[in-house]
Amino acid sequence: MSRINGFVGRRNLLKLVGVGGAGIAATAASGVLLSGEKAVAQQQSTFVQKPQPVSPDAAIKRLVEGNQRFVDGKRLNPNQSRLRLQETAVAQYPFAAILGCADSRVPAEIVFDQGLGDLFVVRLAGNVAAQEAIGSLEFATAVLGAQTIMVLGHARCGAVSAAIKGDPLPGRIGIFVEEIKPSVERVRNKTGNMQENAVIANVQYQMGRLTESSTILANLIKEGKLKIVGGHYDLAKGKITMLS
Repeated sequence: MSRINGFVGRRNLLKLVGVGGAGIAATAASGVLLSGEKAVAQQQSTFVQKPQPVSPDAAIKRLVEGNQRFVDGKRLNPNQSRLRLQETAVAQYPFAAILGCADSRVPAEIVFDQGLGDLFVVRLAGNVAAQEAIGSLEFATAVLGAQTIMVLGHARCGAVSAAIKGDPLPGRIGIFVEEIKPSVERVRNKTGNMQENAVIANVQYQMGRLTESSTILANLIKEGKLKIVGGHYDLAKGKITMLS
């Protein structure tokens, strides 16, 4: 069985997940991905040495340390050289995946002080674990080998505010807001700041949805190859607080 970064390759995803993962298995088996994998395999041995997977604890440590550098104004801007650009053109081995909000004020690579190929970032308004987001994270973990997913929410999230208000919304905006409402109801009667309580509850709710909706992610957790954590970003301070 072919493996990438210690994990099952694209062609063998179906064996890993069974019927429950048929959707992503079908996607992974598409001609584009398979031809891309073949091209990468041919070039990889020449240009890129495959790194060992980064453990969840080590990945979380790198994220926390990178954010502290950002807060302290001591960013290293790692892995942004021309050589890194050439390396990542051949293959990618992100050490962590981020499910974050699409808010323009929370760019993951900057606030974690990381570079090219370090993070596999999925961003949707309200950091919602939509089916497309879950599929992307399955790819980041089962195929690319990331062993950590952080669901990253942030202060004063507009999507969460809209879910709290519950007003009718135009177009497709209401689709992702509906995915946040269950988390809002969890803290509706909780004391304290409703907005911040709901932001935190939403991070925790979306974390739960990842494992409840994905056989791939659930299996990787059982095998000790994945940890899902939460984070809360302070827009004014730039600080990320870890959530359980």
